Amino acid sequence: MDLEAFRWLLTDDGQALLAEAEGYADLDPLAAQTRLRRTASAEHAAAALTQVSLRRRAEPKFGDLAARMYFTPDGLEQATRPAVARHRAARLQAFEARSLVDLGCGIGGDLLTAAEVGIVCAGVDLDPVRVAVAEANLAALGLPGAVLVADATEVDTTPFDVAFADPARRSARGRTFSVDDWTPPWSFVEGLLRRDSCVKVAPGIPHDLVPDGVEAEWVSDHGEVKEAALWAGSLATCARRATVIGRGGLATLTEEDDPGATAVGTGPVGAYLYEPDGAVIRAGLVTAVAAGVGGWLPDEHLAYVSSDAAYRSPFARGYRVREELPYREKQLKAALRERGIGRLTIKKRGVDVVPEELRKRLALSGDDEATLVMTRVAGAGTALLVDPL
Repeated sequence: MDLEAFRWLLTDDGQALLAEAEGYADLDPLAAQTRLRRTASAEHAAAALTQVSLRRRAEPKFGDLAARMYFTPDGLEQATRPAVARHRAARLQAFEARSLVDLGCGIGGDLLTAAEVGIVCAGVDLDPVRVAVAEANLAALGLPGAVLVADATEVDTTPFDVAFADPARRSARGRTFSVDDWTPPWSFVEGLLRRDSCVKVAPGIPHDLVPDGVEAEWVSDHGEVKEAALWAGSLATCARRATVIGRGGLATLTEEDDPGATAVGTGPVGAYLYEPDGAVIRAGLVTAVAAGVGGWLPDEHLAYVSSDAAYRSPFARGYRVREELPYREKQLKAALRERGIGRLTIKKRGVDVVPEELRKRLALSGDDEATLVMTRVAGAGTALLVDPL
């Protein structure tokens, strides 16, 4: 995105062109460009149409706010979901943080939510376009804050109560899973974690990479694991935490809720099966879910829990076990047809099954609908017909 074109978009003339472009949102892009070119330059027309397109793409993440905000393609992809960012801001507020510096603020997603709760915020980013977009978003939502172009590794963070960072996890080859390729690098993150700070990281971060004394929190939003956050200094309250955001609000588990695998034990599948939330699995707290439902692990190596009692838990989806079916495909197909099942949801864990391919091979045609769990119990392949609670 061209910086000067974006800045022009914030002027009165630019806002008028943006409003006109929004009226052409459903047109073919070439037709929309042609109409805008009657009164605007190619650069300005492209900037307006880009924002209209990005605002539409942003609606699933930002909801109604998307229509008032500004984006860049990579900034939108990397921005924290508002529900997750608000949870983080609420934690900072609970710790009575008064000021925060965002080291690599992007389009300002985390700045916005921190400012919403009254924290004095400053953001820095190496990209002048992202800085301009973050400034525009603060202004568009009527929130205070300062943003400037700077290298996060050279910023003095001591004047701020909390330092926040969201390292870019992309290299010249695309998305990277190596912390050595992060920007700022992992060595900078390790230094930052020696003070009161929070660092957003990928959910797949290895547990052994988390420094001693730092809390690792995995967060899911309506069933999707969105991120992990490392809380350091006085902000750390435990070692591992799973936070689940759903329709019922927010719930959290820590290692203090976990009696361990020995305490919950293993055993055959009971009357109910529970599938822990992804944040719980990432945090290594599956046995905490088992303890919460009075259950056990059908297989010590897999993230399923079983119990003889029915529970509704924010940390796991529950199923009533209808019956065990043959695991071999030919016998399984016959059993499903005998039960008149034509629509089948297949869930699998720990077995070499591709649900879409298996569903095609089963070629079911009945009138009933069911859920099939393909997994291992005590190391053996098992097929369970279940009903969601």
